[in-house]
Amino acid sequence: MTTYTLLATTTMGLESLAAKELKKLGFTDLTIENGRVRFETDALGIARANLWLRTADRIKLLVGEFEARSFEELFEKTKALPWQDFISKDSEFPVLGRSVKSDLFSISDCQAIAKKAIVEKLKQAYPIEWFEETGPMTRVEVALHKNTAQLTLDTSGEGLNRRGYRTRHNQAPLKETLAAALIQLANWYPDIPFHDPFTGSGTLPIEAAMIAQNIAPGVNRDFAFTKWEWYDSGLYERALEEAEDLANYDTKFEIIGSDIDHKMVELARYNATEAGFFDQIYIKQMSLRDFSPKSEKGVLIGNPPYGERMQDLPYVENLYRELGTIMSRHPHWSAYILATHEKFEELYGKKATKRRKLYNGSLKTQYYQYWGERLPK
Repeated sequence: MTTYTLLATTTMGLESLAAKELKKLGFTDLTIENGRVRFETDALGIARANLWLRTADRIKLLVGEFEARSFEELFEKTKALPWQDFISKDSEFPVLGRSVKSDLFSISDCQAIAKKAIVEKLKQAYPIEWFEETGPMTRVEVALHKNTAQLTLDTSGEGLNRRGYRTRHNQAPLKETLAAALIQLANWYPDIPFHDPFTGSGTLPIEAAMIAQNIAPGVNRDFAFTKWEWYDSGLYERALEEAEDLANYDTKFEIIGSDIDHKMVELARYNATEAGFFDQIYIKQMSLRDFSPKSEKGVLIGNPPYGERMQDLPYVENLYRELGTIMSRHPHWSAYILATHEKFEELYGKKATKRRKLYNGSLKTQYYQYWGERLPK
């Protein structure tokens, strides 16, 4: 059995969540690094990781790792790797690059040299001098960090946040991977009511529903590795069958998404339908001040406006005050809010039970967690 080293890349701050997901899937010997989790697996594991990871951005296959302080060293060591095991003679194999704190700081030169080295190795393996690159995409990355080069293949293709259900979205959508992380950090369970009062395109309610029914987030999309000549398609079919068997479509839940903007409500309903939750997720137009849940206990998770533009700041600050006042009337509800405002707790009117630094794209945010009081026995 061939063993591969994979890198599950993540947004900074989500590494531990991705590691937890990997452990749940049965992967062992994990190494958590900055922005990624390294693990060993067989070919079936490539499919499972891509299908199931909710908080990872991509799954990369490590072809080789070595020290490179000169372009000659980069060329020779790249050429020595077994590229013919992964790249067929008709594959399209663009080379992307990154360089951080390395002597070889010219990314374009590193890309060109790595590409040339791979071509020279493939010329030795295949009896051709020119590669048309009209076949399946096999994206290569040469990444240098402190003079250590990593050569990887992108097994995912599009980022893992592209679940396939959000064909329409608003101008600043919450990434599906971050939405899944917010839900996991909230320790929400399907038997507890869930409400997102700033639902936008409906990402949080949809991700919550998928988690509730244990639906693998990647079942409705394609992956780059499934088109590779060397990968056994039967393994992917097996992983898909496993995912179908593990889904609990009969799990009941109360998930509500609301927004003051009727256009967002229509958008969220459309996306919920695309995700297969047309009659299971309740999306409604509602102002925050009308939040009055029937259940005494529940979980509210929200990504309200940040007020990045100065003219929007007064509205946003008033919204945070209003949110704090409203939640004070429901002491047994837990509230989890993602915000950038440094004085959020002051505006909300209460110090958070717990805070966690997260990145929403390039924005540094805080995830404010207010745990609800326990119900009396």
